[in-house]
Amino acid sequence: MHSGKGSVRRWSAAAVAMAAGLSARGAGFDLPDQDAFVIARGMAFVATADNPSAIYYNPAGITQLPGNNLRGGIYGIDLDPSFKSSGGGSFDNQDKLHALPQLYFTHSLDQMPLSFGLGIYSPFGLGLRWPQDTGFRTVGTESKLTCITINPVAAWQIVPGFSVGAGITVNYAQADLRQGLFSPDQPTDSFRFVGSGWDVGYNLGVRWQPCDCIAFGATFRSGTTVDLEGHTHAHNDVGPFPVFSERIPAHGNFPFPMKGIFGVSYRPTPQWNLEFNADYTTWSDLGTVTIHQASPGVVTPQNVPIVLDWQSSWYYEFGVTRYLGKGWHVSGGYIYNENSVPDKHYTPLVADLDRHFLSVGVGLKGKRYDFDVAYQFGYGPTRTVSGSAPSLAGQTADGRYDFISHALAVSAQVHF
Repeated sequence: MHSGKGSVRRWSAAAVAMAAGLSARGAGFDLPDQDAFVIARGMAFVATADNPSAIYYNPAGITQLPGNNLRGGIYGIDLDPSFKSSGGGSFDNQDKLHALPQLYFTHSLDQMPLSFGLGIYSPFGLGLRWPQDTGFRTVGTESKLTCITINPVAAWQIVPGFSVGAGITVNYAQADLRQGLFSPDQPTDSFRFVGSGWDVGYNLGVRWQPCDCIAFGATFRSGTTVDLEGHTHAHNDVGPFPVFSERIPAHGNFPFPMKGIFGVSYRPTPQWNLEFNADYTTWSDLGTVTIHQASPGVVTPQNVPIVLDWQSSWYYEFGVTRYLGKGWHVSGGYIYNENSVPDKHYTPLVADLDRHFLSVGVGLKGKRYDFDVAYQFGYGPTRTVSGSAPSLAGQTADGRYDFISHALAVSAQVHF
């Protein structure tokens, strides 16, 4: 048993993993994968922005869409990070398959240069579940995050080729985060935080196309802070530590970062569209947060300060589309995604490292119906973590981490 400031410090280190599972994807659980056509282009779309998913990527782009347009899709991913301990053991994520739907609707007025839209999508999400014998059981074992955004937008074409857009983001988040307490290898104890909450933010966009061959785009998504209201649940079933089970009301204010993206699209001929985007995410907003329990637990203080001290990072995205005639097109893309979590505060619930994504796709744009399908391969070169903060039981996240993912996305659209 520990008491006083020493206990709080140790619990702060142990709880880092609990909060960190909320917000990353190499940048950890960030999910910019919102449309099959865009995924095929490596998410390089902020300057093109010519289908209803522009509600997410750049709301100014919806002024390019006449009439009514309804577009929906699903992004399915096989997420397979792995860990090798210093003792030679090798472990894989056990919660690999995830599917995230998206839905977008746009309407442009006939007599005025105004367009409106509504998007429903998941900008953050996914989860990881590690085996109990990894060697970091008391640092973190499982994280699940569900995040849903409802995003009404409006856009104005001020002059031909120049549009601005803005919207409100109504965000719901639900988190379930778990770790062991005392036992290094056996699931005889655990600490769990479950919470959910709402917050409101906004997104902005601008698109300028001075000539047929060049377009520029920029978009900004505000950060939000969701107060996750719920409870903690701690238990221990076997001595020599105290045998107990307790459930305590708790909440925590968890920040989700803001994001800014700039892009340029170049069309040397009507058959080609090449685009480059630079995407900056302020993961440095995740400094110190606190889990507030209604009362102290048997082994936990009432307020657990969580030091994250993450680093802001970039996505660099390149995409190309070749239009083949009769409505068909093929696309390819590449993304380089910087890591965001320093070794000192590393958590296996994010498994954060530099990542590369390659994608290809094909689609058909018809008079009334469109569809796109895309495949995405993700790869992370080995990251060796050392000097990470120890848990209450003295375990760390030190070791070697690798990352591979396979994803398939499908989108369909109707014009009416």
